[in-house]
Amino acid sequence: LDARQREAYQKTQFPKELEATVAAIDVERAKIKEESKADDDDESTKLLLPQLKAKFVSSQGYGLDKIHFGMISATYDTFESVVFLLLGFLPYVWDLSAKWGASWFGLDPQEHEIRISLIFLAVITLIGTVTSLPFALYSTFQIEKKHGFNKQTLGLFFSDKVKSLALTFVIGGPFVALLLQIIKMGGTYFYIYVWAFMFVFSVFMMTIVPVFIMPLFNKYEPLPDGSLKTSIYALADQLKYPLTKLFVMDGSKRSSHSNAFMFGFGNNKRIVLFDTLMTQVGEDEILAILGHELGHWKLKHTIMQFCTTQLYFGASFYFFSLCYMSEELYRAFGFDGPGPTPTIIALMLYFQTLWAPVDKLLSFFITVLTRQGEFAADKFSVELKMGKKLQSGLCKIHLENLGAMAPDPWYSMYHYSHPPLVERLSAMMALEKSLGKKTE
Repeated sequence: LDARQREAYQKTQFPKELEATVAAIDVERAKIKEESKADDDDESTKLLLPQLKAKFVSSQGYGLDKIHFGMISATYDTFESVVFLLLGFLPYVWDLSAKWGASWFGLDPQEHEIRISLIFLAVITLIGTVTSLPFALYSTFQIEKKHGFNKQTLGLFFSDKVKSLALTFVIGGPFVALLLQIIKMGGTYFYIYVWAFMFVFSVFMMTIVPVFIMPLFNKYEPLPDGSLKTSIYALADQLKYPLTKLFVMDGSKRSSHSNAFMFGFGNNKRIVLFDTLMTQVGEDEILAILGHELGHWKLKHTIMQFCTTQLYFGASFYFFSLCYMSEELYRAFGFDGPGPTPTIIALMLYFQTLWAPVDKLLSFFITVLTRQGEFAADKFSVELKMGKKLQSGLCKIHLENLGAMAPDPWYSMYHYSHPPLVERLSAMMALEKSLGKKTE
């Protein structure tokens, strides 16, 4: 699939289907421009097709650089995994962690397996951070900078890494310790207790991440009073969305990519706009984009996604329970020492080997559901009479973010959680035409 996508990025001709679709949008914009006598520089009526064509070569180049980098990175990851497997890396690190635990803290590997497991995970995490660092640096300061997106400094980059590592140890450590304890004490049906624990932890993370963790990385300020703020609250009231706070996030200090998202529980909902989004599209287009996002809420996509994730956790740990005591599996990977295989090792080997192909299939299924949800949210925005502005807003975001304009259909079907631009535009235009006929 990567090879097919690379070939798609090497095309030099602007895709005909996208050209025809955006040309139809421009016909409507030209009519509005003529009727309103707007200036040529008026962004609300400026033709989109010439802009997309002007950015096509840049978009292809950006995509080609990313797919090349992704293929090299994936090849290295595979190579590293095979080498570590053949050299017995995991058994070596476990033995080293047990040795350090005994010499530094007086820990016995049999009696203090969970504490040794935390040392083991800390070592694995630090090694993974070091080996992935060159790729992260190249992606950020070569590819993203080359195409005009990266805005962060080296200082900010490493500051983010340190904060992420600290959060991994502070939150991940207790989480893993509790998970291992539940598995050990849960008996034959431990997967049920693990499932319940994962549910509680998911709700906990959904609560603290936007309120406590995300502000560690970005600044959130209230959206200033004005027509945009008034319009957003009016839209929320229209849809009975209990909006309590509206923020602008300083995404521009890291990247010129744009986004918007919502979070919150019950009657305490919040909306966050990237500052970059507010400079890339007009107010009406921001409203249309939020109409799409609110469509996800109104159609209960967020709840459905949460339930799907919980079902995934339940299935994965149920099947883990079936092979948890399979010492033959662990011996095949070099864990043939005295006593039972450590639980953390059993989990890692299970998810890296037996569950990996199942995960690929389930991930594709979830991607299909997510894409259907995107079409449904687009439809919701169209039914709010925001279809035209959503179409132009998506085109502008694609322009500013150098989104793929001619992706390979197989690649996009498997990897894209959002349908390609031309598919979304075509679906909205067909829906508008259908609704127009019904009202005639």
